[in-house]
Amino acid sequence: MIHGREDAGPEAGDVDELTSAMLTASRLLVAIAARSLAAVEDAVTLPQFRLLVVLSSQGPAKLVTLAGLLDVNPSTAMRMVDRLVTSGLVDRRASPHSGREIRIELTPAGRAVVDQVTARRRADIAEIVARMPPGERSALVAALRAFSEAGGEPPVSDAVPLGWE
Repeated sequence: MIHGREDAGPEAGDVDELTSAMLTASRLLVAIAARSLAAVEDAVTLPQFRLLVVLSSQGPAKLVTLAGLLDVNPSTAMRMVDRLVTSGLVDRRASPHSGREIRIELTPAGRAVVDQVTARRRADIAEIVARMPPGERSALVAALRAFSEAGGEPPVSDAVPLGWE
């Protein structure tokens, strides 16, 4: 009996097998992400790094926009921004469109943190991918693109950092 149905059909087995494979791969990716953050762990937490990546990929943003993109409440986003401002990784500036609106943006130091972590993550992933047989690499690309599309995740270009997205 799978998910409450006695005869779930052959697709259910495929879904279960793929789900297990994705869970295993996600553990590997989380480990890679953790290792890539280890070099800057004194400077930023994982949630703060996510905020830096959002600013890196989206550009300057209002606090409420950041909170929505990070799926946190505005007060949580404000505390994260406050800590990152104190660390010199983000800056608050008046919006060019409205003097009352505050925009949060990366500083050069914040950009350097995103670039450093992203470079480490990319190198670790490339090392693993290089150990895969070439034919399986193509199949993985197609499968991961389909998975990301099904999940509503927009594709990442090489110019956009591979953060925690």
